[in-house]
Amino acid sequence: METLILVFSAIFGLIFGSFLNVCIYRIPREKSIAWPPSACPKCNAHIKWYDNIPVFSFLWLRGKCRNCKQPISVQYPLVELLTGVLTFLFVWRYGLTPWTFVVLAAVYALVILSVIDLELMIIPDRFSLGLIGLGLAFAWLNPNFEGIWWQKELLSLLGAGVGLFGVLAIALIGTWWFKKEAMGGGDVKLMGGIGALIGWEGVITTLIFASFLGLIYAIFLMIFKGKKGADAIPFGPFLSMGALINLFYLVLPSMLVIEF
Repeated sequence: METLILVFSAIFGLIFGSFLNVCIYRIPREKSIAWPPSACPKCNAHIKWYDNIPVFSFLWLRGKCRNCKQPISVQYPLVELLTGVLTFLFVWRYGLTPWTFVVLAAVYALVILSVIDLELMIIPDRFSLGLIGLGLAFAWLNPNFEGIWWQKELLSLLGAGVGLFGVLAIALIGTWWFKKEAMGGGDVKLMGGIGALIGWEGVITTLIFASFLGLIYAIFLMIFKGKKGADAIPFGPFLSMGALINLFYLVLPSMLVIEF
């Protein structure tokens, strides 16, 4: 039975990843995510259901639109695969519990905002502020926090505060020191959401992970893409990676804080 649940969760993740692609494309362009049906962004031809099967259709069509034969972005199958894998992992980690559905909502929001940030260098408020609301609303379910429900709510609120105001202070100091924006407002609000979900310790370890991963990415861009050290890079995806690691390993935040 457990194996069937895991298989179903992976399939659900693949299917839901297709919807995340719709959100990624339409939300920053202020288009409805419900209507009209999916269409090729290049020729506007409506996509038939059999050409919209996650991952499989991309492979079957060899990465090209059936109508105009123009290439389909590899982003679509990659987001579907990523969503399927993450859904599988978090269901395997937590089982089918109420907290699992809260975590999956956060995971899907992090995937959407990460890809949008990579493409457009923005993080829509509906996701960053939505994560704050999600964390506070369901703190009473959160295994990251100890105590009775109101104590968990206070810990979630403390995490959101540290994420928001602590990172805002870092951003302001960095802007003053480097004479340019060190961290965008979207990143600051995102850290508020992450703190509401994983607490103030998770804010610290998320920043550590994000800084390390962002540095590797920046070095890669400088070596292979000719970017300069002063060029801005999207930081949201790396904050999201750090948050996902913390959400998966509940004990990691406090363990790392003790070690450091």
